[in-house]
Amino acid sequence: MNEGVVLIPTYNERENAELIVRKVFSLPTTFDVLIIDDGSPDGTADVIRQLQQEFPDRLFLEERAGKQGLGTAYLHGFRWALQRNYGYVFEMDADFSHNPEDLIQLYEACTHQGYDLAIGSRYIQGVNVVNWPMDRVLMSWFASAYVRIVTGMPIMDATAGFKCYSAKVLRTVVRHRIRFVGYAFQIEMKWLAYKHGFRIKEVPIIFTDRTRGTSKMSKGIFKEAFFGVLQMKASSWFRRFNPASDQAATHDEEVALSSAAKSR
Repeated sequence: MNEGVVLIPTYNERENAELIVRKVFSLPTTFDVLIIDDGSPDGTADVIRQLQQEFPDRLFLEERAGKQGLGTAYLHGFRWALQRNYGYVFEMDADFSHNPEDLIQLYEACTHQGYDLAIGSRYIQGVNVVNWPMDRVLMSWFASAYVRIVTGMPIMDATAGFKCYSAKVLRTVVRHRIRFVGYAFQIEMKWLAYKHGFRIKEVPIIFTDRTRGTSKMSKGIFKEAFFGVLQMKASSWFRRFNPASDQAATHDEEVALSSAAKSR
């Protein structure tokens, strides 16, 4: 089994692409990197293709036609990673708002401490956000409080996008129809992991707003999240969520059956 791969969706991130890839590859823990580029007109994919000549076995590129949304980019990456038997799959932004060095503590939470999902949390120890205007900090903090009230999830940073999933979480979650593609996607993924009973840990990080490139945030993204949470809660009354232990057993049975079929 491959160990860990970092998924980085990009759209017009030419200024950050090479820097973020080199930083991840400089870490003492070894991670592969998959860039999922949505047809960036600024040539982001060209930068990655050039870097692949230097890192042919560790850097991968999936190109998609046009801007299709953050959620669909990650789902594309999840399926790609599961097909290649990665044990741990990370989500990270390309703009250095997530410190690549924090990948290590997310990884250790899952590999050494036994958690199924580790979340890089801005709010588990106060408010750890740098360079955001106060109105955006308040909007983000109250969004997470709103999610906790509506869903009952004991997660302080419900909208966080810096995470480490074990493969068993993703195998379970991607079987569901993921409804949202923007900000609410991050909430929905945590919600499904929580409802299936996976072990979740919030790891404190410091979030620093981008210094290069342009933010992709919009009011429409927050609107989707506000109404999306209500939809998630309501739809959960009519859905069955198998316990995480049952999901693991089901996967073990699938592997055993597949192995037996191959040996015939």
